[in-house]
Amino acid sequence: MGSSLEETALISQVPTTEFGKAGGELQHMKLFAGNAHADLGQRIADYLGIDMGRLTSTRFSDGEIRIQVEESARGNDVFILQPTCAPVNDTLMELLIMLDAFRRASANRITVVMPYYGYARQDKKLKPREPVTARLVADLIEEAGAHRVVCVDLHAEQIQGFFDIPVDHLYAGPIIGRYFIEQGYDEAEDIVVVSPDVAGVTRARALAEMLHCSLAIIAKRRPEPNKVDIVEIIGEVGGKRCVMIDDMIDTGGSIIQGAEALLKRGATDVMAACTHAIFSGNAPQKLEDSIVSRVVALDTVPIPSVKQFPKLTVLPSAPLLGEAIRRIHKNESISGLFNGWR
Repeated sequence: MGSSLEETALISQVPTTEFGKAGGELQHMKLFAGNAHADLGQRIADYLGIDMGRLTSTRFSDGEIRIQVEESARGNDVFILQPTCAPVNDTLMELLIMLDAFRRASANRITVVMPYYGYARQDKKLKPREPVTARLVADLIEEAGAHRVVCVDLHAEQIQGFFDIPVDHLYAGPIIGRYFIEQGYDEAEDIVVVSPDVAGVTRARALAEMLHCSLAIIAKRRPEPNKVDIVEIIGEVGGKRCVMIDDMIDTGGSIIQGAEALLKRGATDVMAACTHAIFSGNAPQKLEDSIVSRVVALDTVPIPSVKQFPKLTVLPSAPLLGEAIRRIHKNESISGLFNGWR
């Protein structure tokens, strides 16, 4: 795997911010992490220059989750790092129990840092008798005691409106864009950024503007979940190297079919980039065996060794999340991180 986790200084900066150690005293602030992505929690703590909060998460004999906070949180600004990734039901329930524990421990403010927001794909009712799970999860988090939520590249921006508490929506696009700039893709005449669907046009356009290149769109329909039919490609891709960008790669089917359609239209190369590397089932092997030449993703969800493959490059999200946490604690602007983006 081509890893970029150590290249923080160049890759992980947003256009207007140089990330480094947060420095300074972060008084009355504590960071805790659940089992979903403890490694990312430690990297964020290292960025902030603080110790991780002590918390134990175990199981009762019947499988129920048991949480024990091992230090005082009274009067503190508490941040809980927990992407609700697979196994999503366990990570979500663990988050809710942690929230209840800190609420009862008299924390002054509790901020949930969810790099990946699970159950986000059902964000509206398209057919009769369908749930809106994205709203249900928002209600659960709010009711459990969260005062604020931080997310990275929500599947649908409207999810912010499902909460009655502040939601800070962070964008990974600048990190991905910086990586491609360092790879020499800035202002290259043969580069085109491709949105794999109409819903992702805003994300793709922002990256295209950052790379100073053209934009193309794949129009598709989904007859059922994880099934895709390519309808049309809008834009010129003949003789171009394509960068497809999406919020997540799950089974890999959409990316692979999109890449095949682009090559049939004359594209010379197709790379894929995403924020959340879900990689369900045999997605890593499918991507490795596919015509996609490179896959770039952030570490917002854990990517175990069995899901890593030679074409994969992982970019660090800890500096972005750490800087957002520092600014929230200091009551500084979050939007300033993304001046010039979108």
